Amino acid sequence: MRKLWLIFAQTTTVALAVLFVVGTLKPEWLGRPRTTVVPLQEAVVPGEYVAAHGFRDAARRAVPAVVHIFTSQEVKQPRHPLLDDPIFRHFFGDGFDDTPRRDSGLGSGVIVSPSGYILTNYHVVEAADQIEVSLADGRKMKAKVVGADPESDLAVLQVQADKLPTISFGQMSEVHVGDVVLAIGNPFGVGQTVTMGIVSALGRTHLGINTFENFIQTDAAINPGNSGGALVDVQGNLIGINTAIYSRTGGSLGIGFAIPVSSAKNIMEQIIQNGQVIRGWIGVEAQEITPELAESFGLPDTDGALIAGVVRGSPAEQAGIQPGDVLLAVNQKAIRDPQEMLDVIAALTPGQDAAFRLRRAKGITELKVKIGQRPPLRRNTE
Repeated sequence: MRKLWLIFAQTTTVALAVLFVVGTLKPEWLGRPRTTVVPLQEAVVPGEYVAAHGFRDAARRAVPAVVHIFTSQEVKQPRHPLLDDPIFRHFFGDGFDDTPRRDSGLGSGVIVSPSGYILTNYHVVEAADQIEVSLADGRKMKAKVVGADPESDLAVLQVQADKLPTISFGQMSEVHVGDVVLAIGNPFGVGQTVTMGIVSALGRTHLGINTFENFIQTDAAINPGNSGGALVDVQGNLIGINTAIYSRTGGSLGIGFAIPVSSAKNIMEQIIQNGQVIRGWIGVEAQEITPELAESFGLPDTDGALIAGVVRGSPAEQAGIQPGDVLLAVNQKAIRDPQEMLDVIAALTPGQDAAFRLRRAKGITELKVKIGQRPPLRRNTE
């Protein structure tokens, strides 16, 4: 009897331990949703939608959560050297005004949480020392910057207010080319505006807009002032943050770009939790392999990223990566070009070891690299 009791006690202990580990690391296996940094309203998987009355319901759900953002900053006027010349001042006096002036800007944002968190673009609030948010219901309030990620052009603001309307987050797995979408923002400062278009393309990269790019392309009209506003589906669920347009005139030409909600959510939660976005880094400079370079280096094809430089003391140098190497794969994931190399390495956790496969002197080299943390991007705002 004692032996049976010991077996029962040990089995129960092991089962409770397994339950604790699974509940901590994989709560979804137990049917419990993973906790998030900030409470968000998630959309259910959309069913069939019948546009019996246009898209008024989608606009009605999303518009209250889209805000206008007004920014201002003090700009120092450069002092002309002649103002210090006594002869010049004798004849022309002190009538030259070199006092600082204030520049203003405008944009849009999306309220994503009852806690007052607002998603917008970094370039909307960059260098601003005063930020005011205007809600769709007419309320105006000061906002503070919680944190920003210049490399993805996202920023998180926060306001203190009650009964804030929030937007529901859509699911990128349900977004496809050809889907109808609405862009909501404050174009040219004329006021809250809703425009309609379709998803023209997904996964747009190599545009030279941000360091990390994975844009939704749309022909919904996006103009200056729309930046940071919402791109929503026909259910009114957020699927992207409007960020940039391709234009030769400054107005919409039918090519706009939005940051997918999946990327925006991940970056936002890191900013709120850590104050910054933590990405992997190894410290190399890479360039694309053109057919001419491939022929010059005797390479069989143009796949991979050519290592053009290695930062001294970086994880890459410590692991033995050299200029002239061609990076072919990271953790068995093929690398086709420098942008893919950047994205794959950035997704790795600092401190972990990763397997790098390189072509060196027409041979293949396998190296283990301890991933470092990517330094924050510092922009010159002077």
